[in-house]
Amino acid sequence: MNPHIRLLHPYPFQRLAALTASLKAPALSRINMAIGEPRHPAPDLVTAEITGGLAALSTYPSTRGGDALRQAIAQWLTERFQLPRGAVDPDRHVLPASGSREAIYAVVQAQIDRERHPRPVVLMPNPFYQIYEGATLLAGAEPYYLNTDAANGFRMDFRTVPKEIWERTQLVWTCSPSNPTGQVMSRSEYGELLELAHRYDFLIAADECYSELYDDEDAPPEGLLQSAVASGVKDFAHCVALHSLSKRSNVPGLRFGFVAGESAFMAQFLTLRTYLGSAPATLAQNAAIPALQDEVHVRLNRAQYREKFDDVLAILKDVITVERPRGGFYLWLPTPIDDEAFVAGLYVTQHVLALPGRYLSRPTPQGDPGAGYIRLALVGPRAECREGALRLRSYIESLSLRTINDTSNAY
Repeated sequence: MNPHIRLLHPYPFQRLAALTASLKAPALSRINMAIGEPRHPAPDLVTAEITGGLAALSTYPSTRGGDALRQAIAQWLTERFQLPRGAVDPDRHVLPASGSREAIYAVVQAQIDRERHPRPVVLMPNPFYQIYEGATLLAGAEPYYLNTDAANGFRMDFRTVPKEIWERTQLVWTCSPSNPTGQVMSRSEYGELLELAHRYDFLIAADECYSELYDDEDAPPEGLLQSAVASGVKDFAHCVALHSLSKRSNVPGLRFGFVAGESAFMAQFLTLRTYLGSAPATLAQNAAIPALQDEVHVRLNRAQYREKFDDVLAILKDVITVERPRGGFYLWLPTPIDDEAFVAGLYVTQHVLALPGRYLSRPTPQGDPGAGYIRLALVGPRAECREGALRLRSYIESLSLRTINDTSNAY
């Protein structure tokens, strides 16, 4: 058996299940605000393509994707990120993937080169999406956790990374808008990272699966490829961006995403993927085309999230420190007691599930940036999110009537 499998940590939702397994919830409807699974209806144009295209089940999917699909991806990237016409070549710069998680894993396997250095490093934000770490460990590389916390505005401070780490770094993960904080990277931050990538010869992999969920309709988040062009980078050198339709179009079950970036990397990535045999089903590829060509359903999607943030923030603002995130659909909330104890108490008193922040982070010499936080996903119906926020407020108010010590020991 691959010995690296023993290095993998339990997934956050395994840990949450273990935390709540022996707890008794009250006789209230269960509200799950722990998992980031979009629950808005899938757009009609996607469901119509699927129901009308079942004949595609008789064909093997293309690893490269059909011409029309790759052209749709290139066109969407060009329009969304204001790239020069022709900058994205459908034949050299894009490949479909079976969702972002699978693509993240494959990008790491394609990039890590232990012949170049016996102890390669993959740098990632902390807290983070756990597949960054899992893919790194399975590739035989070493994760380097760069804390994003309140002290640095929840941003990746690349100036704190030692030179000896940069010299071993082969891949840097970014996530903008961030999971879980909702922070958005600026052009100057991307510019700083691009300069480091060219100096130390590593790949920047930008997880942009939340890029279409943002608060200000007139200020969409900048993307890595967009910043690369603005910085004068040719052929997206040292850059790949990963996208998914799961959050943008509310189709997590479709398992469709794509990777776009440096042509030399994408050529090697294609070679790897022909062996993995993990191309999205032809049915999913066909459904992705109209989804990428339509922005109406995406704007409506954002509007629904804004309404839920309006409701929840109004309910919570007087009892807990909370700010509207610039992107994504999560709230990253500080807790007045230990985050695991807080989540357990919320469950046994209110039947509301949240995710302890420490389940999304790792301790470092500088501290554990997830400890003392919870993540709430505003993915359910508006009324359910409002009810969840009201119960959360009630729980927080009840904590103020007891000592922190007593509350921590109660569960």
